[in-house]
Amino acid sequence: MQAFYWDCPSVENREFQWWKRVQAEVAGLRKAGFSALWLPPASKAASARSMGYDVYDYYDLGNFDQKGSVPTWFGSRADLAELIRSAHENGMQVYADIILNHNNGGDQPEVNPIDNVERWTKFEPQSEKFSRTWKCFHPSPYETWDGENFGQMPDLCHRNPAVYGDVLEYARWLVEEVGFDGFRYDFVKGYGSWICTSIQELRMSRTGQPFKPFGVGECWDSDRVIFHWLDQANEWSDNPVCAFDFPLREKLKRLCDQFGFSLKTLVDKDTVSAGRPDEAVTFVGNHDICRTNDIVNDKMLAYAYILTHEGYPCVFWQDYFNYGLAKPDSVGGINALVRLHEDFAGGATEVLHADDNLYVMQRTGSGAQKGLVFVLNNRGDAWNGGWVQTKWSNTRFTARAWYSGVDLQEPGEKWTGQDGWGEFWAPPRGYAVYVPQ
Repeated sequence: MQAFYWDCPSVENREFQWWKRVQAEVAGLRKAGFSALWLPPASKAASARSMGYDVYDYYDLGNFDQKGSVPTWFGSRADLAELIRSAHENGMQVYADIILNHNNGGDQPEVNPIDNVERWTKFEPQSEKFSRTWKCFHPSPYETWDGENFGQMPDLCHRNPAVYGDVLEYARWLVEEVGFDGFRYDFVKGYGSWICTSIQELRMSRTGQPFKPFGVGECWDSDRVIFHWLDQANEWSDNPVCAFDFPLREKLKRLCDQFGFSLKTLVDKDTVSAGRPDEAVTFVGNHDICRTNDIVNDKMLAYAYILTHEGYPCVFWQDYFNYGLAKPDSVGGINALVRLHEDFAGGATEVLHADDNLYVMQRTGSGAQKGLVFVLNNRGDAWNGGWVQTKWSNTRFTARAWYSGVDLQEPGEKWTGQDGWGEFWAPPRGYAVYVPQ
């Protein structure tokens, strides 16, 4: 669960109390089947009411009186600690959103002698940790260029040994002392992939035992660029980092909002989850993309896809809670799909049929997860389905989740024959997920 969206403390009238807001939902989310929380940047930013992506003091988690407030916009350090404790007690991991490319809110301007330009690069945070001067940013004596800049914010130079050491120490502190279990790396196109590799490979410990954090990078680009970044970040690494599947998300946007979208397009191998499912984090919306390019129609089709296919699916808080897509007592909501994902969606993804208006896929199963059959119907006027050959012979199937904006009739039970062939259907402009009995 991405446990935030843009300006969420203000929108929900929970300014400086967002950590408490999330904690109140932890037990319910775990019961629904969620296994982790992705939290917004927890460090003190350049202003009191900030989403945290303009970080000022890395070690101020809401316990120093600076930048107009003691707590961050999300709450105090004590509130954050209580949220993490509650998540761990409920068997959930917690991922930190860390900003390693740029800073903001410097205390004094300095003239960089390399280009004689004045920038706000003197950082003297009250935590007295990870202090910075012009030598910590680009242009730098240590490096000519490290990737894209983010706006006009000072761009950190990780080749500076002091910066490199402080970044690794910050990551270690978040895991070993604060209690985070992994990282969402913001804007990874802005710095060398070796930084993520170094953090992922850092010898951390938890309760006296070696601990390897989870990691996912925000490489907002094509599948080719993302694969290149993954190649670089994971070469010689024993703790590979994942990447958000932006190409898949754009395809799901077209599925939901573009008239005449062909379901045959879903078979193309141009997404991270299709090419490298073990390194893909799939999603439908997030705090950035929903502000400019949100899915408008039939968003449940997109959630049905990511929660039945391979990849590590991420559900967006605003969709789940604010837009009412959780539907905990319905077969047509996110909760039903999350339970199917946890209980049945194991094994390889095999497409059994795909044409313009019908897509049928099976997950072959693994261990306790028996697998499933997913049927997606793009016709808006009628049920659609057909005969496909599954891996199961003489097996009864029942639908556990289905959705249609037109017809919510329950799909009937299905049987496969001795040869594995069976007939599976989905309602108009909708889906159905069948599981073996």
